[in-house]
Amino acid sequence: MPTVTLGLIQGTTFASQAESLARHEVLIRDAAAKGAQIICLQELFNIPYFCTRQDTALFDLAEPMPNGPTTAHLARLAKELNVVVIVPLFEKRGPGLYHNTASVIDADGTVLGLYRKMHIPQDPGFEEKFYFTPGDLGYKVWNTKFGRIGVLICWDQWYPEAARLTALAGAEILFYPTAIGWLSSEKAELGKAQHCGWETVQRGHAVANGCFVAAVNRTGFQDDTEFWGQSFVANPYGEIVAKASVEHEEVLIVPCDLQAVEDFRRIWPFFRDRRIDTYSPLTKRYLDE
Repeated sequence: MPTVTLGLIQGTTFASQAESLARHEVLIRDAAAKGAQIICLQELFNIPYFCTRQDTALFDLAEPMPNGPTTAHLARLAKELNVVVIVPLFEKRGPGLYHNTASVIDADGTVLGLYRKMHIPQDPGFEEKFYFTPGDLGYKVWNTKFGRIGVLICWDQWYPEAARLTALAGAEILFYPTAIGWLSSEKAELGKAQHCGWETVQRGHAVANGCFVAAVNRTGFQDDTEFWGQSFVANPYGEIVAKASVEHEEVLIVPCDLQAVEDFRRIWPFFRDRRIDTYSPLTKRYLDE
């Protein structure tokens, strides 16, 4: 099986969508020049993380997908550079109907499909239920030119069911475009523990599913949130093989030997030993006595 080179683009916030797109095009070209074959941008890559407050005017930041201008622009760029690009955007699906969505563009510029974020948080500084309708496309996997990949988005990171279903559909690499950070009021007391939990749960997804996990986080500040960056790739053993800084815009280039997925699953055959006959209670909200 081949080695595929990932390009994780840890970006920041810009004054306008046009400026953000122009800068991210530079970063995509840089990643491709360094050998990246599958390039992933962070959640809502071309706009500020606007969910820090509730404001109906902010719905104007959304655009149609996959037939909107940003997807079209990056599809042309993917074809030019012969790279796969994962493009997370704010999707306007219809009047009053919006999603947090990623498009997957193959190396020939074909838009293979969309993933709509399934799990939507609602916390101080993360007012996402006001803006995003939960995804309705299911957990998707795409057979790209350079590997079979799944895409989940940010809050999905905390749900082993999402990782499992995507891996069971054949994903060799799980991508998690993300915008997560510290609130200033919590960082001193909880910041280290919060980051540990975020990183550890995703490393666990890599182990439990015998695949690579690539988490692509935002960096910089937005209102009271300090995004903690630290984008990373974990191998099937959960080892972090590459990691970005907290505070810097970065292009993280990470080769991944896909043979490791097959080798790991032969040694630790978790899929083989699943007791699917015992799992029906998972479809219940809570197991009340």
